[in-house]
Amino acid sequence: MPPRRKLNEFERGRAVSWFQDGVPKREVARRLHVSFSVIVRRIQRFTATGRVQERRRPGRPKKTTPREDRLIERLALQTRAASSSIIRRQLRVATNTNISQQTIRNRLHGFNLRLVAQLYGGHA
Repeated sequence: MPPRRKLNEFERGRAVSWFQDGVPKREVARRLHVSFSVIVRRIQRFTATGRVQERRRPGRPKKTTPREDRLIERLALQTRAASSSIIRRQLRVATNTNISQQTIRNRLHGFNLRLVAQLYGGHA
């Protein structure tokens, strides 16, 4: 069985379109390299709602964009000894985005990165 992965919006639309054109669900799953159950759920959701977009998820919206997240990751990798306050200042200069130091640490944790100061017991 292919590994489980999410379909992007284009692939979701393509799956529904192929199904509506008469392509069997198993063949749609094979073409998109996803499991059969993913296609079944996607088509069920489409027939219930008439939409291929993902539903809104609960929880607080992120304060940073994916582009800003990539910038945070790059800044942390370029200057491994930088603290979260230094990365925060660099981000503010580059994008005019004001976020907390904890948000920086949370994003780095999401990238599986740690600040050098945190590794040696210091506060970043």
